[in-house]
Amino acid sequence: MDRLDELAIFIAILEVGSLAGAARRLRRSPPAITRCLAGLEDRLGVRLVERTTRRLAPTDAGRRFAEQARHLLSGYNEALRSAGADEPLRGRLRVTAPVVFGRRHVTPIIVDFLRAYPQISIEAVFSDNNLDLIEEELDVAVRIGTLADSTLVARRVGEVESVLVASPGYIAAHGLPLAVDELAEHDVIFTSGRPVLVEWRLIEGGRERNVRLTPRLMVNQVEASLAAARAGLGIARALSYQVVDDLAAGHLVRVLPGSGALQPVHLVVPGGRHMAARTRAFLNFATNGLQSIGIGHHLSS
Repeated sequence: MDRLDELAIFIAILEVGSLAGAARRLRRSPPAITRCLAGLEDRLGVRLVERTTRRLAPTDAGRRFAEQARHLLSGYNEALRSAGADEPLRGRLRVTAPVVFGRRHVTPIIVDFLRAYPQISIEAVFSDNNLDLIEEELDVAVRIGTLADSTLVARRVGEVESVLVASPGYIAAHGLPLAVDELAEHDVIFTSGRPVLVEWRLIEGGRERNVRLTPRLMVNQVEASLAAARAGLGIARALSYQVVDDLAAGHLVRVLPGSGALQPVHLVVPGGRHMAARTRAFLNFATNGLQSIGIGHHLSS
């Protein structure tokens, strides 16, 4: 096994906190990761990690070794980038984003990027599920909301707002709620892709409140909930970019404006491995593109 490869495996073990997690990240077999760590410890004559009840943790020797390993890997990657600086970018990228966001905001960026880099191809995978970047072999993802995976390298590019909406017909028939507590008197359309508490976290008077709900309809896709809202079935919640067109066309109206929290938007790539030049180029290109449209202002309008 290449010595630099060994260093990258060791760093991945520390960053993920488990041998199995490092194997998934690096697309290696767990036995290969275990053999690599054991081989390093045998050659160095010291224990590099200790097993705790929840994860692997570096020993003092492991921390010192990791610091030097990161330094060596950084220098090696920089040498690769410098050597290939004059070569045209080529190869394939796999990019993922939420469905509506991807169609509305990521697709134009992809089109412009492909025009700028004719030797690159892109596979766009639009899904409202947070796909695993390692298992799905994805290079770049748009993530909306708080990031749960600490192993990702992230760039914050803006924010969107969580909004409540209903059809003008529903409001005419049932009235417009003026306070969060009045939602209990209204029909609610609740969207969730997994078992969760049936509640909305809303803001009132500058403070967050968890509002328990008794939905008239529960669905697992936001498009279905918005279709039901347009049909006058009740009040639904979505992200601002998902209802821009409906609000502009008058199919839906805002309910309790200002009650929704702001959600961060990040571009993320898998951590713990060398970033290909084409991935870095797309990351920079997409960052500039999304920031230039002013996500928070543009999507909340």
